[in-house]
Amino acid sequence: MLTEFPTIHTNIWDAFWAVPVTFVVVLIAKWVFRVRPTWLSTVATVVALILSIFISHPHSLSAGIFMGFFYSGAAMGVLYSMKQSYLAFRSK
Repeated sequence: MLTEFPTIHTNIWDAFWAVPVTFVVVLIAKWVFRVRPTWLSTVATVVALILSIFISHPHSLSAGIFMGFFYSGAAMGVLYSMKQSYLAFRSK
């Protein structure tokens, strides 16, 4: 079945909208629904996979899954990077 690597046709615009949307949904889950911090990466992964599979890459499941993990990783990287920068700024 999956004997070859998938050809992934993506462009920079996917990352420009998918990562911020994932980031905003994670923040909403954190602030409004009081999701525990240990579950935020799971929320990000689920949201990014849904966006990637059903919107960005609807005709290729393997490409959607592959890019969904990248979108969630980027969103969580931004979140934790901002948190650490804030904490470093506050400690000075």
